[in-house]
Amino acid sequence: MVFNSLQFLVFFGIITSAYFLLHPKFRWFLLLAASCYFYMAFVPMYLGILGFTIIIDYFAGIYLERFQGVQKKLFLALSLAANIGVLAIFKYYHFIDQNIVWLSEQLGTHVQLPVLEMILPIGLSFHTFQAMSYTIEVYRGHQKAERNFGIYSLYVMFYPQLVAGPIERPQNLLHQFYEVHSWDWNRVKSGLLQMAAGIFKKVVIADRLALLVDPTYEHLQDQSSGTLALAAVFYSFQIYCDFSGYSDVAIGAARVMGFKLMDNFNAPYFAKSLPEFWRRWHISLSTWFKDYVYFSLGGNRVSVPKWYFNIMVVFVLSGIWHGASWNFVIWGALHGIFQVIGLSINRVFPSLAAEAQKQVWVQWLYRLLTFILVTFAWVFFRLKHFTEVEQFFQTLIHGSGNSLPIAINMNEIILSLVLIVSLSWWEYRQRILKLASAGTFVWQFSFLLIAIYFLGVFSLKQFIYFQF
Repeated sequence: MVFNSLQFLVFFGIITSAYFLLHPKFRWFLLLAASCYFYMAFVPMYLGILGFTIIIDYFAGIYLERFQGVQKKLFLALSLAANIGVLAIFKYYHFIDQNIVWLSEQLGTHVQLPVLEMILPIGLSFHTFQAMSYTIEVYRGHQKAERNFGIYSLYVMFYPQLVAGPIERPQNLLHQFYEVHSWDWNRVKSGLLQMAAGIFKKVVIADRLALLVDPTYEHLQDQSSGTLALAAVFYSFQIYCDFSGYSDVAIGAARVMGFKLMDNFNAPYFAKSLPEFWRRWHISLSTWFKDYVYFSLGGNRVSVPKWYFNIMVVFVLSGIWHGASWNFVIWGALHGIFQVIGLSINRVFPSLAAEAQKQVWVQWLYRLLTFILVTFAWVFFRLKHFTEVEQFFQTLIHGSGNSLPIAINMNEIILSLVLIVSLSWWEYRQRILKLASAGTFVWQFSFLLIAIYFLGVFSLKQFIYFQF
């Protein structure tokens, strides 16, 4: 059941109406039942996998609060091992097997793991990280163990953000399930508007850009240099509108019912540096790695070489988190290398960088450079094989064709560019200049619905990040 479907809109309307009609003490049960149904709508067996880790983490949280010393560490280790183990088996088993086979063949032998036929559960990486944040926070003493098994299950399974985030912390979400949320028309309007904006990003912008991006990347050898460059830029906006669109629908749907989820994107393509980009892109994931990996390794309170090593570890792990393939590892490593190079330059020329940032034209130059680096890295994210990457850059430099894909005409490209510029201008006003939105709710909401109806690409394409 994807957000960009009539089925979800009907589901959301029924559940939200029932939520406000029910007595507050029964609402959590409704949300839990709805979340189970929502997840089972993809593949019913997914619920059993999710239930396994929920049971382990629920009891682990209680015992983490009860014991100290070695026993406490053992229960944390048990919880993390269960979550990472499930993730490793369902997401990384085949990747590990492929690399074992390749390495053994290089050594003149053949070693292979037992063949397992498995389907990757939707959003496994997201709710696994959310579950781990709970046990880690209980271990650190920042969160009390949740005694209500149903409420804890709902924390992991809350349907708006179950399959693609935002990845919430227990301190922000758990207590909200005990709060009484009354009907507030202003809050409901805000939530509905954000949902509509999210669906607009997905079906009008992201899926329209896919009409050019997908055939271009699938037939690299037939493209001109200009087409590849345009496809690379379009993919940057496709993946942004796709994922931020999902986050907008999730955050908006939760807000309608009275829940506040963390913001997951903040105009990332207006960042003036790679560190700023990661403070604006997929905020719930980047802060997760910062709090639980980067700081645990010592952060920047270590020697410079160790500091750079910590940065590389975080970004390589981030790449692995996104997918079981070497292209994701390379994508993460590239971002780590960009960070290290940037930090090194700032250490050598600290005053120069600070003075340059005061110039408006230099700020825009930095924004452009940051976008180019991010777009360059997205190429490795999109293409899974080294031969494809090689073909892409060879064609980009030399060119091997002179026409656009047959399915794409110039009107579609112009419309896509207009949509990208319009979105960028709106985000610049809202997020960078902090200007209030113009127009009433009725005008804005109606405009989005009309645009979705007339410009939407209703292909029911799943969100890109569902695979993660």
